[in-house]
Amino acid sequence: MADFDPEKFEDKYANYFPELQQAYKNAFNRMNDRYDSELIHGIDQQVLNESEPFYEGDGEFRIDLPDDPYDRLTGVLVEKEKFETVLETYVEEIESELQRVFGF
Repeated sequence: MADFDPEKFEDKYANYFPELQQAYKNAFNRMNDRYDSELIHGIDQQVLNESEPFYEGDGEFRIDLPDDPYDRLTGVLVEKEKFETVLETYVEEIESELQRVFGF
């Protein structure tokens, strides 16, 4: 675990790339164990690949998603409501993993 510096997180990909990769990978593995792997892979590759993590302060992170995430998903048949529920859970997992990886 790296010593977390909120100012360094401004340039997160230069300063914390391995930690970010680990958090996303851990969240992916957890989600892949609990949900349909085709849906999780689709969300990972077609939605979360364009997501952006931000540090909010007080040990809290948020994930900004690209516009119209459901419309980005191709090759996977899923109702929009289920997609949104799974995506919301996935984002919560990533935020939780970021907290864990950075020691909050």
